[in-house]
This record gives sequence, C-alpha cells and structure tokens, in this order.
Amino acid sequence: MTTTDQLERVVAGAANVFPLDELRARLASGRPLRVKLGVDPTAPDIHLGHTVALTKLRQCQDLGHQAVLIIGDYTARIGDPSGRSVTRPPLSVDDIDRFAATYEAQVFKILDRSSTEVRRNSEWFGTFRLDDVLRLVSQITVARMLERDDFQQRHGAGTPIGLHEFLYPLMQGYDSVVVRADIELGGTDQTFNLAVGRDLQRGAGQAGQVALLLPLLEGVDGKHKMSKSLGNHIGITDPPEEMYGKLMSISDELMRRYIALLSTRPDEMLSHLERGELHPMDAKKRLARELVARYHGDDDATQAEAFFRERFQQRQDNEPIVATLDPEVGEIWICQLLKQIGFAASTSEARRLASQGAVRVDGNAVDAEFRFRPGHDRLVSVGRRRLAEVRSGRSGGTP
Repeated sequence: MTTTDQLERVVAGAANVFPLDELRARLASGRPLRVKLGVDPTAPDIHLGHTVALTKLRQCQDLGHQAVLIIGDYTARIGDPSGRSVTRPPLSVDDIDRFAATYEAQVFKILDRSSTEVRRNSEWFGTFRLDDVLRLVSQITVARMLERDDFQQRHGAGTPIGLHEFLYPLMQGYDSVVVRADIELGGTDQTFNLAVGRDLQRGAGQAGQVALLLPLLEGVDGKHKMSKSLGNHIGITDPPEEMYGKLMSISDELMRRYIALLSTRPDEMLSHLERGELHPMDAKKRLARELVARYHGDDDATQAEAFFRERFQQRQDNEPIVATLDPEVGEIWICQLLKQIGFAASTSEARRLASQGAVRVDGNAVDAEFRFRPGHDRLVSVGRRRLAEVRSGRSGGTP
C-alpha cells in the first residue's frame, strides 16, 4: 500500500488531523507507528460511542501499526473535565478497578489482541512523588488552561473548577510521553488534551504525537454525546434484542449519522439512501443487524431481527397510535402516559399492567415507576396489540 493510500485509510472519517504533514512523513517512514487511545473506566461497559475510536484503532492495526490502549485507572480518579459544566463526583478505587477489568475484556470484541499493548496509567502515576507532580504542572500555565472552552465558560460563569481538574490534561499528556505515542486518537472534545500531550512529548525530547480527532457519536436522543450517565447509550454488551430495538428506535436523521460512524460500508448505504434505492427503515434494519452481528454473532442477529419483526408485524391488525405530548414535558410518569394515550383507564390500571410485565418502552419491559422522556424514549406498547409512537411537540404535530 502506498503512503497516500495508507494516509487516506488512516484519516478516513476523521474530523481533524494535526499536523497532517507529519502524519504523512511518519507513514512514509515504513516503520510501525505507535497509535495511542486512552479510555477512562468510569462505567461498567463500553458503548457504541466508544467504538468510533476503537474501530479506528483496529483499522490502524490492520495496516500494520501497534495499538497502545491506555486504561486510565488513575486519571479516572479525577474524571475527564472535557465538555463538563460541573466537577465530576469522584469514583471509588474499587469501582474503577472493577470497571477497568470490564473494559479490558470488552475491547477485544473490536481490537486484535495480538497487536495491542494494554497499559494502566497507575503503572507510572501510582509511584509519583510530589516533586514529580511539581515538575509536571510547571510545564503549563493557568492562562493556557483557561484557553479550554469548558474551563473558560465555567470560569466566566463563576462555576467552580477544582485544581485537580487542571491536572487531567497534563496526566493524559504524560501518558503519551511514557508510551512514546506517534498518533493519539480522541473525540473532538479532546483537542486540548491531545495538544498538551504533543507539547509534553516535545518538551521531553520526543517528536510530538499527531492528533487524530474523531466525531462524537450522539446518543439515541439525538441531542447529547452518548453517555451512560445520560441514559442515551447503546452498550456493546446489551442483549441482542435490546440493542436491535434501540437502533430501530432512532430517528432517520440520526440513523445516517450512525451509518457514517459505525458501519463498515457507510458510503454504499448512504449513497443508496440518497438515490432513493433504499428505504430508511430498511437501512436501519441493515445497520441494526450489522452491529448486533458484530458484537453478538450472526445467529443472535437473526433472532433479534425476527423478534423485532414479529413484535411490529402485530401492528397490522390495528393502526398504530401516534401521540404528541406538550413540548414543555421533559418527562412523564409511565402510568400517567398510559392513561393519557388511552392504553389504561386509570393510573391504577396502568400500575397493574406494569407490575404484570405487560408495559414496554422501546421493546424493554419497564416497571410502574418508570419516567418516560420524550425524544429519548419513543415506542410504548401494552401487550401484543397496543402500540404508540410518542412524540414531543417540538418535533412537529401528529401527522
């Protein structure tokens, strides 16, 4: 493969790469590059948002480069402040260790284990002394820290910023010094952190890593970055039927974004969609099957597809209900919603139905305390024959 061909493969789908000329030169050298990705174990499972960077790391492996995966078990004690409007609550060491073990097990659903170097940054930060910390923090100024958009906004709004949060970009950058990264992958919200890593490497006499920034994947609500804390995620270990159902519940507009960032054949699917050769529902089914098969296998994907088809074909006897809520409704008690859309005569009846396991939201059984969030949750069903699509007034009225 020529340098140009390899460069096109490496940068495909990236939102930004800097400096691009250095990346070209390193690829032209012919040596395997050390491609770093850091993940903080702040939750028990990896979700599809994480897989955007993990898939790019796997593509680099397939080109013959060395993947260096940093499990940030020490940086997780601070929590990445990127995009945060408030300080993160601290995690316990036990939780971090448990989550780290889960991450290490799940990443190999995507990465090639034989060409992956897995490191925990507690290896080096666990032995740091105060003089090591002082040397590290001396390499950046407060003014430079406040160049970060999120810190700048919080400072301007008078929102507290913990001094320990200033340490995070330095610690992430120091990881790059330790592992001698040639390239670091990260989301667009990581631009500042990756630039700090490049500066620290150059200060340590290294060449300085190339930053390869990838788009952020929105959650199923279509509004916010996919996150477990927001409840808008799809985990790669979610049961096959649940994963398939969640993917089928996303909007057509968001589906195009998911295809672009998650599918192995995005150009083909998107071009068919644009030419009208592929119906959006069929495209969504293809994407859902592809992703379930990737993380669970073909047999489970076939069963999930059949489960979804059977569940929705039961709508044929009755026209589906489309219910539109007041745009001011942020969330609504499921029992109140069932009464409002006519699926229960009273909230007491709705509570009874939920206790019997008859109430589902986007294919998943919910209890009587569930709070339905318009825009995040979409489909409500009771038993086999009552199904409603619930929309917020923000997205338009009832068709």
